[in-house]
Amino acid sequence: MITHQQQAFLDMIAHSEIGPALLAVSDDGYNVIVGSTAAKPILFDSYRDHPRRLVTLHDQRGNEVGRSTAAGRYQLLMRYFDAYKASLNLHDFAPEAQDAIALQQIRESKALLDIEAGRFAVAVAKCAHIWASLPGAGYAQHENKLADLQTAFLKSGGVLA
Repeated sequence: MITHQQQAFLDMIAHSEIGPALLAVSDDGYNVIVGSTAAKPILFDSYRDHPRRLVTLHDQRGNEVGRSTAAGRYQLLMRYFDAYKASLNLHDFAPEAQDAIALQQIRESKALLDIEAGRFAVAVAKCAHIWASLPGAGYAQHENKLADLQTAFLKSGGVLA
């Protein structure tokens, strides 16, 4: 069962990875493919499996900056889905499976106790290596500001220490 604090943290990750405008035009982010924007969403229509699409990403000038298979509310790469599907005995890429994987990644980052205790900044720092949009991730992609993410956490009902 997902606790209130954990749900607020998951909502914050989705806010960071997907953005509120894209969350609003999708299935709360669960069906979003990397490279989407609110103006031009790229959505998948079946939760039977990870969409398994390799997307070429471009910067604002149209230059190729990389490729990714990230999909879903937490922008999970295909290779990680395959590993977690087996280890967590999941049957699909449904919202519940995506939540379970994100929580497992948070657990592996040793951030669950920090989330429950309201140590938001500590939890974000521990999870930054997983989600490129978190501050301090260091993946040469856009990183959101901690203050903005804390606001999203609080708006989702999270409580700080």
